[in-house]
Amino acid sequence: MTVLTTLALLFASIAALLHGVFFVLESVLFRRPAGRRLFGVRAEHDSPPLRLFAVNQGVYNLALAIVVALGVVLQATAGNATDLAIAGLALTIAGCSVMVVAGAALALTAPPRLLAAALAQALPPLLAVVLLLVGR
Repeated sequence: MTVLTTLALLFASIAALLHGVFFVLESVLFRRPAGRRLFGVRAEHDSPPLRLFAVNQGVYNLALAIVVALGVVLQATAGNATDLAIAGLALTIAGCSVMVVAGAALALTAPPRLLAAALAQALPPLLAVVLLLVGR
């Protein structure tokens, strides 16, 4: 495994971990006042209709985290030219690419206070994709 691939898998792992954290924030902690405040929902009566969207978004993030984590594991454990390594590369690039698009959408549509969140969502997977493509 090359240094670039190793770095790419590190960034992909960070992206997967972050998206796992996003799942917890959106699907678990949104029920609590502090969790709602994190997303700008102040009033308790606004929570039930928004909770459906938050839980659903959290599950999407968990699914992306699982796809990327599986891709990383396949690449890290399979030989370079095996079918499993190629499948891992495809999973990692596809999952990370969706993360980048979602982060870009957040950056373009959310208030400026969420720019740091958008960068946290998009930058690690973007670096992973670039390094995987350059390292090949």
